[in-house]
Amino acid sequence: MNILMVCLGNICRSPMAEGVMRHKIKEYDLNANVDSCGTADYHISQSPDKRGIQTLLKYGIDISQHRGQQFKVADFDTFDLIFAMDTKNYSDIVAKARSQEDIKKVKLLLDETHHDLQKIVPDPYYGSLVDFEETYLLIDNACEQLAKRLSL
Repeated sequence: MNILMVCLGNICRSPMAEGVMRHKIKEYDLNANVDSCGTADYHISQSPDKRGIQTLLKYGIDISQHRGQQFKVADFDTFDLIFAMDTKNYSDIVAKARSQEDIKKVKLLLDETHHDLQKIVPDPYYGSLVDFEETYLLIDNACEQLAKRLSL
């Protein structure tokens, strides 16, 4: 199982989700891989936001080695599940889909915990450490549910 986490710039939400899911994969001993990217090209090759790094380190997860990358159509071939952090990024990913099969792979991450409510992971970029903590908690809960579901 190959999982892709996607946000806008790939320096806040999606690298946090990648780090959390990587931790869950180990914890649940899943046969899965996870990566992350952004729909925009703003932060290609950049490190994650230092506040995201700091927040995840509190929970024993190190994402400092991550480097930003952009979503590409070939990701539909590589990944089985593609999780968008919000509806705008979901729409941007789906717009690149070549088929219904591609579209079926794309979901909102918080669908794992808020089925069919189109709940989004808020972007903490313009916020404070408190916002990064809140984002982490949403991501952690969703990744926990995903890991449990994949372990069945």
